[in-house]
Amino acid sequence: MSTNQLDKKSQAWSALFSEPMSELVKRYTASVFFDKRLWLADITGSLAHAEMLAAQGIIGADDRAAIERGMAQIRSEIEAGTFEWKLDLEDVHLNIEARLTQLVGDAGKRLHTGRSRNDQVATDVRLWLRGEIDLISDLLKELQTALVDVAENNVEVILPGFTHLQVAQPVSFAHHLLAYVEMFARDAERMADVRRRTNRLPLGSAALAGTTYPLDRERVAVSLGMVDDQGLAQVCQNSLDGVSDRDFAIEFTAAASLCMVHISRFSEELILWMSQNFGFVKIADRFTTGSSIMPQKKNPDVPELARGKTGRVVGHLMGLLTLMKGQPLAYNKDNQEDKEPLFDTVDTLKDTLRIFCEMVGGQLNPANGQKEGGITVNAQAMEDAAKKGYATATDLADYLVKKGLPFRDAHETVAHAVKAATSHACDLSELPLAVLQGFNASIEKDVYECLSLRGSLNARNTLGGTAPAQVLSQIARHRTRLA
Repeated sequence: MSTNQLDKKSQAWSALFSEPMSELVKRYTASVFFDKRLWLADITGSLAHAEMLAAQGIIGADDRAAIERGMAQIRSEIEAGTFEWKLDLEDVHLNIEARLTQLVGDAGKRLHTGRSRNDQVATDVRLWLRGEIDLISDLLKELQTALVDVAENNVEVILPGFTHLQVAQPVSFAHHLLAYVEMFARDAERMADVRRRTNRLPLGSAALAGTTYPLDRERVAVSLGMVDDQGLAQVCQNSLDGVSDRDFAIEFTAAASLCMVHISRFSEELILWMSQNFGFVKIADRFTTGSSIMPQKKNPDVPELARGKTGRVVGHLMGLLTLMKGQPLAYNKDNQEDKEPLFDTVDTLKDTLRIFCEMVGGQLNPANGQKEGGITVNAQAMEDAAKKGYATATDLADYLVKKGLPFRDAHETVAHAVKAATSHACDLSELPLAVLQGFNASIEKDVYECLSLRGSLNARNTLGGTAPAQVLSQIARHRTRLA
């Protein structure tokens, strides 16, 4: 049998039609040149299906052995780059099945017993995405660790905390970084939650109604690792839902969008901190670019591009939601459009996390085993900036409250003190005691301790606060959690 004849016969629906598909429609409907990345999941799922078919007596042991032998060769060909992907065969599934049939004959044709491309592709995407979630989870852990490392070296560094981008109160720079650790920890939790729902088996749902063959779907699920924490098989319980559900892809893209939003917020701060107007941090030159006209420039291209790519990922989420909103049960060709946004979301998130891990934590120098580069902190610039915005004004209000003044009255009193400091072009801590006592007679010399940046920091020694003792406790907690 010629290759062309074999390709035509691999399309089980082709005998129904009186004319061939037009070349335009063929290109428009084919997915092989983007869904071929599912090849390993397709082979893995097919081998588990074949093993179950043999165990159930639906195919013979010789057929199973032939399928395994053929799949091993196909895997070798794909890994070596010699496998020929054919547009005529539409997608990854038919390409692999056609080659299998070419290699092992009728055994290859029997592989599709009890399944449809509808449940096959749903299984492949779930298997592939499960593996990608695991990689992303590892990267999230690595990024959190890098942030904790930088935080641990900067517990005593004072940064102006902002609200409305106005200086608000002094905080530990480490405390500020740990806020992002909390965000990325939640991202990791969401990924784990999405993974649980992704890790369910649709195979055996067939086209939409199940199959007449005595399949053991639980056996396939266990074989593919689609199990819960107790090792129990996780199987899609409704065949209609099994082939048409793309909630898991939407959930993943939603989780990825939120993760990218966190990266974008961090990027915005890095961009501000790196500017000459702030000068708080530097990142390694390899993460910046120059200007084609201004030789003095070092542009924060990586954070800027990550900020821009966030819109791309959020757009994919909107696309997937729109894709599904009008689909009746069960499978529709629309669902072919789920892959490119999902694939690009995975690629974008992985690449962004990888580069941020190195940009924050530095690169390992094999010569000395130390990490080099990463974020360089200008502690003096941060502290100087914290002195510019009357960051300890709230501390003075708290001081007066402890002296018996109602908080609202204390707030008003401190506002007058700030106005006086502004007119004298000095900090609150630089106002003479007599001037401060003019605003409230209960103010004593000990007020200067609470008006100092360090005193303000140390005073916030409650759970979740910015006091160095609390920050060190949080660092220890994260170290234990990430170990």
